[in-house]
Amino acid sequence: MPKMKTKSSAKKRFKLTGSGKIKRKHAFKSHILTKKSKKRKLKLTHDTLVHKSDEPNIKKQLALK
Repeated sequence: MPKMKTKSSAKKRFKLTGSGKIKRKHAFKSHILTKKSKKRKLKLTHDTLVHKSDEPNIKKQLALK
């Protein structure tokens, strides 16, 4: 059985933490920023973790066990 390839899109969007959780960026921070409040834009700047129910799918795309 050949090795599973990593999905390039997932490789660019997600990073693993030291404890094995998956980090992601927030959406809605790329354009149309004038109507969004400073507080909202600041909250979107910081990384967050992927929800537990989505982790298996992302790990499969990253070719992790």
